[in-house]
This record gives sequence, structure tokens and C-alpha cells, in this order.
Amino acid sequence: MTNSSEPQQEPSPEPAPEGSAAGGRPQGSPAGGSAATRIARKVSSAVLIVLTCILVPLSVVTVWVHDIVLDTDRYVATVAPLASNPAIQDAAVNRAVQAVDVRFDAKEFTTNVADWLQSQGLPPLAAEAVKGFAPQVASAVNDAVEKVARRFVESDRFKKVWTTANRIGHNAVDHALTGKGRGAVGIEEGTVTLNVGTAVETVKKDLVDAGLKPASKIPTVNKQLVLFKSDELAKYQNAAHALDVIGNWMPIITVLLGAAGVLLAHHRRRALAKTALGAALACLIVVIALVVGRSYYLSHLPPQVLSHAAAGAVYDTLLHFLRVTLRTVIVLGVIIAVGAYLIGPGRLPRAARDRADRTADSVAGWGYSHGVHTGGVGTWTESHRRWINVGLLLVLALIFALWNHPTALTVLLLVLILLAALAVTSLLAATGRRTQAPKDTGTRGG
Repeated sequence: MTNSSEPQQEPSPEPAPEGSAAGGRPQGSPAGGSAATRIARKVSSAVLIVLTCILVPLSVVTVWVHDIVLDTDRYVATVAPLASNPAIQDAAVNRAVQAVDVRFDAKEFTTNVADWLQSQGLPPLAAEAVKGFAPQVASAVNDAVEKVARRFVESDRFKKVWTTANRIGHNAVDHALTGKGRGAVGIEEGTVTLNVGTAVETVKKDLVDAGLKPASKIPTVNKQLVLFKSDELAKYQNAAHALDVIGNWMPIITVLLGAAGVLLAHHRRRALAKTALGAALACLIVVIALVVGRSYYLSHLPPQVLSHAAAGAVYDTLLHFLRVTLRTVIVLGVIIAVGAYLIGPGRLPRAARDRADRTADSVAGWGYSHGVHTGGVGTWTESHRRWINVGLLLVLALIFALWNHPTALTVLLLVLILLAALAVTSLLAATGRRTQAPKDTGTRGG
């Protein structure tokens, strides 16, 4: 009896519940640690995703600085079409005409001619009539200057001069963001200028060749065509210098931070969609800022800028690549967000996937009934369908990453290719299921 009570006394103190409670502290400790870990991961994921959304447009700007501003060949290729821009040509003609300034005094010229003719026997009244032709002579000279200048800027020679000047002066453009201007392009007190002295010298020579001999007395000029002026240029220089230091590492860093933020998230699919939409929204804000900045820039041009149209053409051309890239990122972000939603467990995504599978099954059944078989290919595709789809996605992502200057059309093209590949995979998988169906039925019947 005593022995039987002793065994009852061992479990009676119930050390197990207390032990479990006491032991629950060690177990509760990991649970608390697990909760803390989840909170830390959630916070870290949110911070990384927000940082990624901010860095995406900044990365686009960094790429623009390196690929356009700091690359001579791409910079020249970007600004070369401006030589054929009507607004630029008009501004160049006006500036060249002003710079040439033949210093031809029509009144003095007609007076000298009248005096000489009078000395040769011309009646005084006729001599006075000759002097009255001064306005017509001045107008004719001005028309000749403008005509020669217009012929020059519309010729291939001006395109060559424009391209050469920009290529030679790119070293100054390369250093413009540091405030050190030299060569054809200069930076001084927030004003970016292009030296059109070469064009002036060419026009002067053409005037002489056209018979306007006084043009040979034109002194060497160093006329500057104002391209950009801003009191905030120093701030832009500092910001651009920081971007230049970071260099092409910025896009890589941004992608790695975004990937880390998504991987740390509890719901990765949702995190991917939020990251993509956030990045698209940030780029959209920058696009709007560029539009507003263009309006502000044109409305605050200095008086020496004769043509707002020419200034707008320069602005649009230099920022064309930046705007295209931002639009591409916006489209890509929206597509990634939509894709993340469609692979989710929602009612609409599941209905869409079921509908696609039923359609593939119907097509496969029709083909099977007409003797179309895929054999082991369809069976293998059905067994490895998930990994095939992942592989297709990775391949197209790699193609996009290696694409030189992709655009929104590039993104849409790759999406269409992906959808077509997924459709083919779905159809092959359906034929694999159809091929296995008779075997399964036969097995059940046996």
C-alpha cells in the first residue's frame, strides 16, 4: 500500500504543469523571441521597401548622368539632331546675324557714292536721290546677311560644325557639373553657354564670297549662345557630383535592397506588388517634376536667350532618355504588381487561372481526339510546369536586364512573349494530362 501510494505521490505534486509552466518560460522565451524576430523582419522589410522606392528614380537619374552627360559619343548622338531643329536653326541665324554685324553704314555708303557721282558730273538733284536709297541699301544688306546665314545653318556644314563643337566641347560638359567650363561650352555664374564663334567665322567667309566685301573687316568674335541659366546650378552640381561618385553601382544596390525587403516580408507576394507600385509612383512623381521644371525653366529664361522654342528643344532633347527610362520603369512596376496579384489566392486570379486551364484542356482534348499527341513532352511539362514557368520568367528578366536602353514598348513586347510562352506551356501540360487520363482510367477499371 505504501509502495502504491508512493507512485501516486510522484505525479501528485504535478511538477509537469508547473514544469511546463516553468519550462514554458524557456518555450515562451523562444516564442517571445520569435515574435520579436517577426517584428524586426517586418520593420526591416518596410524600411528597405520604402528606401528602394526612393532610390529607383535616383538610380534612373544616375544612369542618365553616366550614359548621356558623361559619355562623349552618346552625348553627341543625343544633341546632333538639334542641328536640324527649326527652332535651333532660327536661333542660330539670329545670333549669327547679330554676331556678324558687318558694321556697314548704308547712309555713309550712299553719301560717298553720291559725292563721287556728283564729282563725275551727276546733277545735285540726282545725287540727293542716290542718298535717299540708304534705307533700301541697308535692307538689302541685312537680307543678304540673313540669306547667307540661313543657307549655312540649313546645310550639312552647320551640322558638322554643331557636332564638332559639341564633341570638342564635351570635355567642358563633362566638367560642367563641377562648375569648371572650358572650350566651346562654358560655365560662369550659373550660365551654360555654347561658343558660336566658329559659325560666325564661316558666315563671314560666305558673305565675302557672296560679294559683300565689307564683311572681311569683321573682327574675330567670341559670341556665346546661352543654353541654360539657373541660380541653383551650384546645388545641382553638388547633387550631380554625389551621383557621379556613386556611379553605376546605384541600380545594383537598389535592386539588392528591394530584393532583401521582399524576402524579409511575411507576405512576399504582397511586398513585391507594393515595392513595384511604390517605385512606379516615385518615378511618376519625378516625371511630373520634370514637366513642372520645364515650364519653370522656360518662364525664367534670362533676357539674352532670344528663343524660348530653342531653349525648350535643348531641354527636351537632353532629358529625352531620362523621361523614356522613367516611363519604362513605371510600366514595368505596374506590370510586376499586376503579375503578383494574378498569381495570388484571390477569387479573380483563381477564376482566371481556372479558366485558362479549362481552355487548355479543351484544346488538348480536341487535339487528342484528332490524333495530336505530345507524348513524353507533354507529360514532362505537366510534371515540371512550375519550374518551367519560373525559368521562363528568369530568362526574360535577364533579357530585359541586358537590353540596351529598354523602353516601355520593350517591356510590353517581353510581356507578350512571356504570355505566349506560358500559353504554350499550359497547352503542353494539358496534353500531358490528357495523355495520362486513359491510363489512369484503365488502371481504375482493372
